[in-house]
Amino acid sequence: MAVAKVVELIGSSNKSLDDAVKNTLKEASKTIRGIKELWVSDFKVLVEDNKIVEYRVNVKLTFLVEGER
Repeated sequence: MAVAKVVELIGSSNKSLDDAVKNTLKEASKTIRGIKELWVSDFKVLVEDNKIVEYRVNVKLTFLVEGER
């Protein structure tokens, strides 16, 4: 029987929303094994002088809980 856990993360990029999602996955994969799914639950952009300066995403990341070895 598999058990999964969901964590909520916030990622960012100065390039695009897509890049923000990729950055979040890249950073999370450094410490979380068995990532199976990433769901973007919300996003926003920061604006300065009528220009987008940062893209942010809220994601829910699903990974498998490892059993005893």
